[in-house]
Amino acid sequence: MEITPEIKDRLSRLHDKYAVMGQDITAYLDGLLYADYLTYWDYIHLDTLLSLQHPKTPFPDEEVFIMYHQITELYFKLALHECRQITANVSLTRDFFAARLKRINAYFTALVSSFDIMVDGMDKEQFLKFRMSLLPASGFQSGQYRMIEIYSTDLIQLVTLDKREELKHASTAEQFEYIYWKYGASELSTGKQTLTLQQFIAKYAGQLLQLAQNNISSNFSALYKTLQQRGEDMTAVEEELRKLDLFVNVEWPLSHYKSAVRYLERDPVDIAATGGTNWQKYLPPRFQKRIFYPYLWTSEQVEQWGKSWVMNVLKSYKI
Repeated sequence: MEITPEIKDRLSRLHDKYAVMGQDITAYLDGLLYADYLTYWDYIHLDTLLSLQHPKTPFPDEEVFIMYHQITELYFKLALHECRQITANVSLTRDFFAARLKRINAYFTALVSSFDIMVDGMDKEQFLKFRMSLLPASGFQSGQYRMIEIYSTDLIQLVTLDKREELKHASTAEQFEYIYWKYGASELSTGKQTLTLQQFIAKYAGQLLQLAQNNISSNFSALYKTLQQRGEDMTAVEEELRKLDLFVNVEWPLSHYKSAVRYLERDPVDIAATGGTNWQKYLPPRFQKRIFYPYLWTSEQVEQWGKSWVMNVLKSYKI
């Protein structure tokens, strides 16, 4: 084989690279010589990945339930990867912003479109039986999803609706005390926090509060306003922000609502599978009115937020 000038150039550059660290390039070349060829299954740790499903019951559809939630969390991790790229970019441009938002929206497109696996992809009787063995664990306890929310908007937009006006000038810590999800896993009969919520707060509250404090001036809403003030055309960014707003605050909660309607609503006794919580008021977007970017919507759109989606679901299930 001929040692071309291009190969010599690369060897010289590699020599210089490792010389800076006091390393001998020969050792690294030996490593390449003795290393096995990389395989697909080793690169993505396929055997480990496929070994992470451990059902708690003998019902076959529990494995569907586990794998779908694991896939969901991987998509959330992808979204957070993009969130960090946006907020950490000290030279952020509108094009970079729009491109990374588009990636996040692509992940949510896949998530929302795949949720039929949860709505129609499990046997109802199996679900109602194996779900009882999983309490108090709940998809409500997804810390990654809450991180996506915090990256997306000013914290005041995540405050429970009846406190939003009162706390709009409060500190981040004060606003966090009234974040909406603290009212989303409460008992119907007493209004007390469920163990599900208590566990979640114990594990994630400190981390989420710190994230909110770190991103006061670098969450998506704040970054949008900064770029807008420079006089840039933000049309592409606005389009992606509106899509994100609908995905996170309407389409994704509504997907869960459809699943709850499918498995829990028709027989009141079945509601026990959620621990008797207030999901009927928590999930529908029109009750919570969580809107990341209210300034990008008309007053009518804000007023009717999510209503049409919920009504379509109710009609489709003939409740």
